[in-house]
Amino acid sequence: MITVAVLLAVTILWYLLRAVARIFTPAARLVRRLGRWTGRLHAWVLSAPATFAYCAIFTASTLVQRAAPPRLITVLTTIQSTNLVGLHAKPISVLVASGLWVADRGAGLIGYLAVFTVVAAYAERRYGTPRLVLIGLAGHVLGSLLTAVVELHAIRTGAAPRSLALSTDVGVSYVMVACCAAAILVLPGWLRIAGAVVLALGVLAPVLVHGTIWDLGHLLATLCGLGAALLLLAIRPTRVPLPVDDLAARLAVRRPPHPGAPRP
Repeated sequence: MITVAVLLAVTILWYLLRAVARIFTPAARLVRRLGRWTGRLHAWVLSAPATFAYCAIFTASTLVQRAAPPRLITVLTTIQSTNLVGLHAKPISVLVASGLWVADRGAGLIGYLAVFTVVAAYAERRYGTPRLVLIGLAGHVLGSLLTAVVELHAIRTGAAPRSLALSTDVGVSYVMVACCAAAILVLPGWLRIAGAVVLALGVLAPVLVHGTIWDLGHLLATLCGLGAALLLLAIRPTRVPLPVDDLAARLAVRRPPHPGAPRP
C-alpha cells in the first residue's frame, strides 16, 4: 500500500512539475532532462499494452484487498477460486476472476510488478500482444485445470482431505511464470541460460521442499506456458520490435511542443 502511494505521489509531482515548467524556465529545463527518461518509460509501456493493463488490474484488486475487511476478501477469493467446487459450478467465471487477484491479500505486489513490467513486457515485445495473451492464458487456465485434476485424484485416493475442494487458489502467479518461460526462450546468449536456471529453481525448489498442490500448480503452469510458447514459435518466429529509443523519438515528434520548454 505504501509503495503504491509513493508511485502515485511521484506521478502527481511529475505532472505538477510540468505545469510549473510552463511559467518557470529552470523547471522547464528539468522537465526536458527528465523527459528523456520518461519518454523511454512511456515508449516501453506502449510497446507492451497487455502487460501493463494487466498490472493495472491486479494492482487495483490489491488496493481493494488492503482496504476491505479481511473476512470479506476471504469470502470473495474463495468464491472466485479455481478450486474443485468453483470449477464444477462455474468454470469460466472462476478461471477469469481468479487471475485478477494477487494472493494473500496482495502480498508480494512489488515483486509481481517488477517481473511483469520487465520480463513479461519484454516477452510481449518479442512475441506480440496476441501471442503473449495466449501464453498467459495457457499458463493460467491449463495450469489451473491440471492442478484441479491432481487435487481430485488426491482426494479420491485419500492422499488429501476433502476440504481441499474448497481451498483458495487465486493469483496472477500462474500467468507470471508462463510469461517468464516464454521470455526465456527468446533471451539472447547467457541470459537465456541464467534465466532458465533462475526459473527452474523458482518452480522446482518449492515442489521438492514443500510439495504443496500450489507449488505443483506453478510448475504445471510454467510447463504449459513453455509448451504454448514453443508451439507459437514453431508457427511463426518472434518479431523484431522497434528499439525503445526509436519509439520514444517517434512519440516525441508527435507530441506538441511544451510552451515553457527552451528551444533546442
